[in-house]
Amino acid sequence: MIVVERIDPQGGTAHRIHIRGHEIVADMSAPDGHDAGPDPHDLYDAALGACKAMTMLWYAQRNDIPVEDIHVGVVRDNSQERQGLYKLTTRIAVTGPMSDEQHDKLIAVAAKCPLHKLMAEVETQIETIAVPRVGDPEGA
Repeated sequence: MIVVERIDPQGGTAHRIHIRGHEIVADMSAPDGHDAGPDPHDLYDAALGACKAMTMLWYAQRNDIPVEDIHVGVVRDNSQERQGLYKLTTRIAVTGPMSDEQHDKLIAVAAKCPLHKLMAEVETQIETIAVPRVGDPEGA
């Protein structure tokens, strides 16, 4: 389970995200927040870039493709988000003494990473449940 909690209940907008044994700070950018960490859109976009990079590396390691470096840039166009379109463009640079065929295969594999599929092909259903507040008769 992932847990998100407010860092400073007295002020600020930053939240600490607990994922297994890891912690990440997320915040809103100025002027609404203090930019103490990436905002939720940044984390969403970064997840896609990380998934593409790791999927390419995983594939390269299993197929003896000599990869030295992988860089994935993610550019967001959220100008039509309220109309239902959120566009992400990834730019991938892979270096190493590989053939053109191996390079092209890695780029094709990146387009098949699990998060790319999740974001583009899967319907996500989200349920929001309120738990009883501390001190409520139901939560006491």
